[in-house]
Amino acid sequence: MKRLLTLALLSLGLSSAQAPNPGVLTLRFLDVGQGDAVLITSPEGKSLLYDGGRSEPRMQALLRQYAVKSLDLVAASHGDADHIIGLTPAVTLYRPKFFLNNGLAANTQAWGTLVSAAQKAGTQGLVARDQVINLGSVKVTVLAPPPGMPREQNVNSVGLLVQYGTFRALMTGDSETAETQAWLKKYPASFLGPVDVYKSIHHGAKNGDSAAWLAAVRPRNVVIGVGPNNYGHPTAEALALYRRVNAAVYRTDLQGTVTVVVQPGGRFAILTERGAPMPANRSAASPAAAAAPARPPAIPPTPATPGYRSCAEARAAEAAPLRRGQPGYNPALDRDRDGVACE
Repeated sequence: MKRLLTLALLSLGLSSAQAPNPGVLTLRFLDVGQGDAVLITSPEGKSLLYDGGRSEPRMQALLRQYAVKSLDLVAASHGDADHIIGLTPAVTLYRPKFFLNNGLAANTQAWGTLVSAAQKAGTQGLVARDQVINLGSVKVTVLAPPPGMPREQNVNSVGLLVQYGTFRALMTGDSETAETQAWLKKYPASFLGPVDVYKSIHHGAKNGDSAAWLAAVRPRNVVIGVGPNNYGHPTAEALALYRRVNAAVYRTDLQGTVTVVVQPGGRFAILTERGAPMPANRSAASPAAAAAPARPPAIPPTPATPGYRSCAEARAAEAAPLRRGQPGYNPALDRDRDGVACE
């Protein structure tokens, strides 16, 4: 913990602050289909977009729907398409000051497009390290990829721990067991958990959460960013793990965007876009605040996860090469079984 206590502080300027919801921290786990995107707005109106899903029109519609006026920081947990494509329009429209990333350039068209957009916007790259970002009065601690990880995107995911009063939320991209084991060695359990809201790793995949990791994190509520997919996400194994730690589970495919509203001091309520909201695992959640919001205007659907029957189809769609974990990856097209299809 000594290292954590000496974290560098990065304060974001207030010049681009948007209209605030005074005294309230808002986290929106956006319904971007099969992918992740979390919009965090501080009580002072400072905003952070952590991942952007894999549809530019979808992200543009969501940013309009939630009346986003500015973004101070965008962050990519890692470079897979289902996490970064929506960051391109966000960067282009709002010209954020910083782009936090893992420093491991992805060899994909989506990554190149995002980096080009950031350069045109004058957005400064910020490689993840042990640091604290002050998003107004909200403390955001960066969990950098541990040293020694293979050069593969998932195990180099960037995590964020968000704290406001007693409230704590944790997001760790598509981390796999090797990375979470390394984090368990690096951070004490008292730092990792308990957390009030936790984003499921890798959309509820088998290779994401584990019993050992969740025993440290101790999530009270889990949000799964998931949409139509060919991978079986969320898996029965992941859902069983969440049941074992007695966490309430929210799914963006079933309930749409999941919004967490945090009051000063840490009391919070969880709202769902559709369907009856589930009770948060805290009695402090306000019943009034938990009422279902008005149905939002329709937004373009995210295309279903692509299924390429041949490498010719993948190349025609400019999706090749396809890495394991990316939408459209087909093991039948990965002839050398190295995790990269249509090389």
